[in-house]
Amino acid sequence: MPNNTLIFEFRTPKSTDGQAVHNLIKRCPPLDPNSLYCNLLQCSYFRDSSITVEHKGEIAGFISGFVTHNKPEILFVWQVAVDTKYRGLGLAKKMILELVKRKGLENIRYIETTITPDNTSSWQLFKSVSVALETKLNSKTLFDQETHFNNQHASEQLVKIGPFNTRDTQPKQPEEVKS
Repeated sequence: MPNNTLIFEFRTPKSTDGQAVHNLIKRCPPLDPNSLYCNLLQCSYFRDSSITVEHKGEIAGFISGFVTHNKPEILFVWQVAVDTKYRGLGLAKKMILELVKRKGLENIRYIETTITPDNTSSWQLFKSVSVALETKLNSKTLFDQETHFNNQHASEQLVKIGPFNTRDTQPKQPEEVKS
């Protein structure tokens, strides 16, 4: 009987992850692909508020996020990408939960992100995160299809999860997942 346990390492991105992250995001529609330079910046300048998950040296998932100086209690999750061969294992949710427990992000009490109304997988993900954090999820239109996108893109809903407190929990690494 084969062992179907996969071992994942959740870690802070490195600048050398930029190309792999860029390729991963290109393979994950409906995510908007950014330039390679943008992904290099995410893995360098925004590394402390982003996370990668790796399996056997391969980037299996990536979340880019940032915290602004004027809203230090909010982690804005920009993109969540999980390679198709690792979907269905709960990696996206685990990455978010590991990220909000990270040392240096102790003051985070809210997660914000934007989601288009038809992106059911993202809605399911962030609803499950709000349940795991035992808090509420609210949403409202941030960027309107007509006003902001000239009807070239669906409206983006600002999703806000919180307040929550992860101060008393510690991240675990690496993690085994049954496939």
